[in-house]
Amino acid sequence: MSGFDSNPFADPVDVNPFQDASVTQVTNSGATEIIGDFNPFSATETGKKRSGATIPISAASSQPAILQTSVEPSAQATAAHGQANLIKQQEELERKAAELDRKEQELRSQATSRASNVDAKENNWPPLPKFFPVKPCFYQDFEEEIPEQYRRICKRMYYLWMFHSATLFLNVFACLAYFTADTAHGVDFGLSILWFILFTPVSFICWYRPVYKAFRSDSSFSFFFFFFVFFFQVAVYIIQTVGIPNWGNSGWIVSISVIRKNLAVAVVMMVVAGFFTVNAVLATILLKMVHSKYRNTGASFTKAQQEFSQEVLTNRNVQSAAASAATSAAQGAFGRSQRD
Repeated sequence: MSGFDSNPFADPVDVNPFQDASVTQVTNSGATEIIGDFNPFSATETGKKRSGATIPISAASSQPAILQTSVEPSAQATAAHGQANLIKQQEELERKAAELDRKEQELRSQATSRASNVDAKENNWPPLPKFFPVKPCFYQDFEEEIPEQYRRICKRMYYLWMFHSATLFLNVFACLAYFTADTAHGVDFGLSILWFILFTPVSFICWYRPVYKAFRSDSSFSFFFFFFVFFFQVAVYIIQTVGIPNWGNSGWIVSISVIRKNLAVAVVMMVVAGFFTVNAVLATILLKMVHSKYRNTGASFTKAQQEFSQEVLTNRNVQSAAASAATSAAQGAFGRSQRD
């Protein structure tokens, strides 16, 4: 009850907490001797701590950590770099344009030289002996006149014409054998001679030379003329392959009909019929190949009309004929006016 009788508002009594009996007992014990004069900041204690397993500070990097910041180019540097790229691209385009112009001039000069050489050079086809009274009529040189990309197809057309001529020549012998087996078919033998004499030069002039000129000078008019004539030539090959009787062709129908009469003659005629078949097949294939080459040359019907009109106007024979016609017409009109 003494605790409740004390005045809580009275001044506090100086109480030393270290005067407690438990604290005094610990103080008077040997703890002070154990602790001694411990100084945590002394050099001895610091050395003891450094001798531990911790990583020494000196082992770490002495350089401070620095954050590397990205340096962005300025607007002027970006504009200068873009301008340099544009100048480089422009120089490259100008160089390519100059190269294209140079190639175009070379092609034009080659075409001009070829045209002049054609007029200046001596004809070499057909290859005839010098003592022969008839001289060559055409000049032909695949290596010099025909561009490399068209040279192979042009040679194939020439080989087709040679095979065509050989087939017509063999057709004469087949029809002769047919005439010997049956004298009633002398018409076939006569027509076979006519076809050989007529179609050999006509085919050379009408479809081989136009395609040669077309590939030589990239002529649209020559291309169209060739297609027009060669289409009928393919139709003629088909008719010759069929072998209609009394048409002068040793085709399949006529050859099969002779088997019962004379087997040897039938075999000869079948060989010629096979040649006509090969002609028809090769002509169809080459016609398609020439058409594909024609599409890559840039030729057109408009260019063909322009070339035709230019050739007609520059032709001396046409000019002389037109001049004579105009002169006669003017004289006639002047004479009528005087009579009136």
